[in-house]
Formats: sequence, structure tokens, C-alpha cells
Amino acid sequence: MRASDTVPGAPARRPSLERIDAVVHFGFAVLMVASGVRYTMRHSPADNLWVLAAAAAVAILYASVAVLARHREPHPVWMLALMAVWVPLVLSAPSFAWCSFALYFLCRAAFSGAVAYTAAAATTVATAAGLFRLSGGTDIAMLLGPLAVGVLLTVVYDRIEADARIQRQLHREVEAAQERLLASEREAGAAAERERVSREIHDTVTQGLASNILLLEAAARSWPAPSALADIRQAGTLLRGNLAETRSLVHELSSPGSDDVPLPAALLEAATAYVGGAELAATGLERPVPLDVRHAMVRVAQSACANITLHAGASRTVLTLGYLPDAVTLDIHDDGRGFDPQLLDAPSADGGYGLRAMRQRVEQLGGTFSVESTPGEGTIVAAQIPLPLLEDTP
Repeated sequence: MRASDTVPGAPARRPSLERIDAVVHFGFAVLMVASGVRYTMRHSPADNLWVLAAAAAVAILYASVAVLARHREPHPVWMLALMAVWVPLVLSAPSFAWCSFALYFLCRAAFSGAVAYTAAAATTVATAAGLFRLSGGTDIAMLLGPLAVGVLLTVVYDRIEADARIQRQLHREVEAAQERLLASEREAGAAAERERVSREIHDTVTQGLASNILLLEAAARSWPAPSALADIRQAGTLLRGNLAETRSLVHELSSPGSDDVPLPAALLEAATAYVGGAELAATGLERPVPLDVRHAMVRVAQSACANITLHAGASRTVLTLGYLPDAVTLDIHDDGRGFDPQLLDAPSADGGYGLRAMRQRVEQLGGTFSVESTPGEGTIVAAQIPLPLLEDTP
């Protein structure tokens, strides 16, 4: 990774890249020491002085560029200074030509663009010239070999860098897509939560207040008849229940009633809060149901019975709870005035959310919901929610 490829706030270099850099730098140090020893052993002390000084300068400049590259702060001046010392050194003492590989990778890793190519080319040409001079100017392979290797390394390195850029771009695109997905999930979660809260409010506060209005209006019409007092008492009971429901809604929107109450009893309690004479029949082998299924069934019973009180004018309401091996069903039948399901108004500020809320509750649990009604012939609201399949007992 070059300094030019980094962005503000980018993470530190990966450990794998750091290990590769460490190997390259260690190899350079070993080759510099070996080349210095070889040159010292083959030349007189007078010839060694400036060569060893230049080698020391190369080592210092190499270390400086490597450290700056690690901190992503290299400057072309440092590499130009390194090349200014390296080229005369390798031309005068070809023994140091083997260090060219580490220098080449330092040029390409620390810099980009013209600086990287210029420094790498200078390293390659100087190495070729030094080795050709070492052969006495007779071995053409010593001249062409380093040049061919330099070209080959450049092509390979450019391809690796291109692949790395593509990979980094794909990584950024994946991160951006993940951020968009998280934002979408947050928005979807917020929308789902709004829907859930609206259903809870509709099935508790709204339905309860509507039923209380009917009871109080009936009491006002019949006052001071004894039936008015009964309506007022029923309205008070219903209001206390609504208050409890509202408190539960504030505190984590918990299910109405106690979870340890059998489902038939919870359904009958929810129904009779709105339809005093509601009846319930259960079929099949009673079994525990998950809390979310229980909650949905109770809310469906509440909402359907509230609708019966508000709209149906029924004389009889019957709830049928059915336990199947792989599902639980609830049918709510009334003998009221009925309606045409195809002519229902869209939900608005005046109402119309009840059936939609019931359907959403059931379908979100993988169940099915239906309404059958004909004007003058009553209504049947049916819900079926799947349950884990019962295992056969021996």
C-alpha cells in the first residue's frame, strides 16, 4: 500500500503487509552487510573509505524512507537523496547490486506516480550498469538481465497494485452497501415499531374509549332509568381495564392479562370486556402457545369484539378456539347486521384500522386471516397461526 492510496482516518496497515515489509528490510540489511564485507575483503583500505561511507549513507537513507513510509509520511526528497547516493555506489562497487531488489520494492511501496517509476528505473539501470561493469563490459547478460527483470517486476507490481485497488474499491463499496442496509433496516425497524404501536393503541385505548362513549351515550339516553347506572358501571370497569392496558403499553407493551392464565380464559376475558354476553368454545387438545401467538390471538379477540359493539348490533357473539397439531385457530361469529367487506373505507383519522391491524398481526406470524360477512347475516372473523408440530407420544 502506498501513501497515495491512503485516506484520512484509514486503519493501520494490515499485519501481513507489515510482515512482508519486515522481510524486505531484513533482506536489505543482510545484503548490505554481505556486500560491504565482500568489497572490503577485495579492495585496499584507501579504496574502502568512501565506498563504505556511501554504503552507510544508503543504509541511513533507506531506513529513513522505510520509517516514513510506515507512518505514511514519505517525501520525494528522501528518495531522490537515496538515489543520488545509491547510483554512484552501485556503479563504483557492483558488489552492492544485490541490494537493488529491496530498493526497488521500497521505491514502489513508498511512492506513487512519476517518483516511484523514476526511482525504480534509476535503481534498475544503475544495477545493470554496475553488473555490466563488473563483467568487464563483456557479458551482455549482465546488462540486459537486470533491465528485463526490472521490466518484469514493474509489470507484475502494477498488476498487483491494480488488483489491490479494485479490491479496496470493492471493500469500500461493500462497506457502503452495508451502511445503506443498516440504515434501511433501522428505517424498516422504526416503521415496523410504529405499526406495532399503532396496532396496540388501536386495540386498547382507541377501542376502549369508543366503547365507553357508546356506554355513556346509552346511559345519557336512558337516565334516570336503572339501566343507566349499569351502563355507567360497565363504562367504569372498561375504563379501569383501559388504564391497565395503557400502563402495560407504556411498560414494554406487554400482553394483556397474566401470561399464566389459560388462553381460553384470556380470550373470554378480552371478549367480555366489550361484548358482555360473549361465549367461548374450545376444540382440540389444549396446549401451550408461544407468547407472541397468544398476544396476537387476544388482540384479535379484543378488536373484533370492539367492532361488534360499535357496528354490528349483535345479540349473540361466539368465539371458537381450535387447537390443531400444527396451528391454533380462532373464529369470532356474531349475528349482527353484517357488511360488505369489499366496500370498506380505507383507514383514516375517523377509523378503519381494526381489520387491517388484525390481519397484520396474524400474517406477521405466518398465519392467515379472513373476514366473511353479508349484510343482514352476521360476520365471521377467522384467524389461524401456525405452531410447532406436536410430536407423537407413544
